[in-house]
Amino acid sequence: MDYHVTWTDIALRLGAALIAGALIGYDRSARGEAAGLRTTILLCLAAAAAMIEANLMLVVDGKTSSSFTVLDALRFPLGILTGIGFIGAGAIVRRGEIVMGVTTAATMWLITVIGLIIGGGYILLGGTLTLIAFAVLTILKHFELRFPRVHLARLTINLTERAASTEEIGAAIERNGFKIASLAITYGEQRGIDCLVSWRSADAAINPPGFLREIKSREGVILVEWRPMDSGSASS
Repeated sequence: MDYHVTWTDIALRLGAALIAGALIGYDRSARGEAAGLRTTILLCLAAAAAMIEANLMLVVDGKTSSSFTVLDALRFPLGILTGIGFIGAGAIVRRGEIVMGVTTAATMWLITVIGLIIGGGYILLGGTLTLIAFAVLTILKHFELRFPRVHLARLTINLTERAASTEEIGAAIERNGFKIASLAITYGEQRGIDCLVSWRSADAAINPPGFLREIKSREGVILVEWRPMDSGSASS
């Protein structure tokens, strides 16, 4: 770390932090994700400025040990990093069975680390880390979508007394490769089935599966509603 920071160094580091934040933020904004272009730029600039200030505070040339208060200046940027951890935790949201915002929180944490590195004068290291992060967020995203993953959906069925039994409907669901993770049955003038269905596939869970038409065509079935837990909703 270079403790003798000039105004040229400050301008260079802030410019590099601006570019790094913009590169990561561009990908986030293009995908409509939280913590987009402006957020990542501000985070990276704040972290870089904190580290630059720590560098300025560390200059002790011409001073004796009794002329200044002994201070661990690096605690200042490290406090910034800890504070970003709390902000990132606030970006994580749980909606039922789905946890959202983890990648956003990780991106905020990483862009802060990049800002600290660049602010400390290690521009090449910060630039390399920025390119790696950009590749992870863009290129690996396409590969990740091809990996088979577990999907969840909420299936609600309203039945009359003449409809098929719950066991028959459950067998129709599992026969098509789906698993019933939880099941609730309501009895009254109409029977109701509310279950959480899981399956493993590389495809998105936007379109309702074909077996819903089979269930809907059965005698006594009034309503079949399919609500994917990871994207959209559909009913028939």
